[in-house]
Amino acid sequence: MKEFDLSILTEPLLEWYEKNKRTLPWRECVSPYRVWVSEIMLQQTRVEAVKPFFERFTNRLPDIRSLAECPEDELLKLWEGLGYYNRVRNMQKAAIQVMEEYEGMLPADYETLLHLKGIGSYTAGAIASIAYEKPVPAVDGNVLRILTRVAEDDTDIMKASFRKQVELQLMEYMQSEAFVGKSPADYNQALMELGATVCLPNGAPNCQECPWRELCQARKNNSISELPVKAKAKQRRIEKRTVFVIRDGERVAIRKRPKKGLLAGLYELPNVEGHLSQEEALLYVKEQSLSPIRIQKLPEAKHIFSHVEWQMQGYAVLIEEPEQIQSFLYVEAVTSEQLYAIPAAFAAYAKFMGIKIGQERFLDVDTSEILLR
Repeated sequence: MKEFDLSILTEPLLEWYEKNKRTLPWRECVSPYRVWVSEIMLQQTRVEAVKPFFERFTNRLPDIRSLAECPEDELLKLWEGLGYYNRVRNMQKAAIQVMEEYEGMLPADYETLLHLKGIGSYTAGAIASIAYEKPVPAVDGNVLRILTRVAEDDTDIMKASFRKQVELQLMEYMQSEAFVGKSPADYNQALMELGATVCLPNGAPNCQECPWRELCQARKNNSISELPVKAKAKQRRIEKRTVFVIRDGERVAIRKRPKKGLLAGLYELPNVEGHLSQEEALLYVKEQSLSPIRIQKLPEAKHIFSHVEWQMQGYAVLIEEPEQIQSFLYVEAVTSEQLYAIPAAFAAYAKFMGIKIGQERFLDVDTSEILLR
C-alpha cells in the first residue's frame, strides 16, 4: 500500500467503534473457540444471516472437544445453509489436532495458528488479536477496501502480494511504540466494523458517518467510486440440471453425493445433467425401477457457486411405494429436515419436499401446503 501514516487513523477509529459497535453473540462472550467459529462462518456470509447458525452450532458444539468428536453427518447438518462445507470439515480436522497437540486449547501464537488446518492469515490474526490481544492484523476484504480508499491506493486488491504487503504494514504499526496502550482486539474489529457498516462496497459509502471523513484521500479527490480496484473474476461455467422431487406419499427420495468434488458427502435431491422434457423425466424415473403415478413441472431455479452456476428445472413425481430399496434413500420430510444436510443449491425445491433447509429454517416459511398431492 502506498505510503500512509496509519497512526493518524487510530484514535478517531477507536472512538467511533466504542460508540457504534454492534452487539453480536460472539462479542458478548469472547473465547478463542467462539472467535474461530464466528470468523469461519462470516467468510462470504452476512452478519445477520450468521447469527442463528452461530447460536445453533455453539449450543450443540460448545467447545473444541465436542467439535472434534461430532459425527460428520451431524456436523454437516449444523453447517447446512452456510455453504463451503470443506470449511467445517477443516475446522474439525483442526479441532482434532488441537486436542492431540495443544490440550484442547487454541494456541495464542499467530504463527502456530497458521499451521492448523483451514486457518489462514486472516483467521489466525482474528483469533490471536480478538481472543488473546496479540498485536497482529486480521486483513479481510473490508479492511482492504477502507485502507485503499483512505490512502487512495489503486493497486488491485485481488493480488496476494498486495494483501501480504498490507498485512506487513499493519503488523509493523501494531508492534510499534505508536500502538502501545491500544487494544489489538478493538482495533481489528473496528477496522472490520467500519468496512461492514460505513465504508460500504460498490461505491456507496456513508461518508458523513465515517470517522475518517476528513482524512480520506479518496473522498478528498472524489475517487471513492473507483476504489478499491478489483480484477474481474473468471466467468463461471454454466451447468444445466434437472432436479427431481420423488415422493411415495410422505417419504422423499434423497441420495448421498460422492466423497470428493462439489458438495462432497452431502445429501441431495436426485438430479441429472441437462434439461429433460416431461417425457424424458418420466423415462428417467422408470429407469430407476420406480412406478410414477403423476408428474408436475416445477419452477426453474438458479444457484451460484464460486466457479459454477447451476441452471435448474425441476419435476415433482409421485410414485408407488418401491418394492425394494433402490439407489435412493427414502426419508420422512421431518427426518430429512432434522438429520440430513441438504445444500442450499436445492433450496428452491425443498418446499416441495415439505421442509426448510439452510437459512429458510430460521425464517417463518410455511411449506405444509406446497406438497405434491
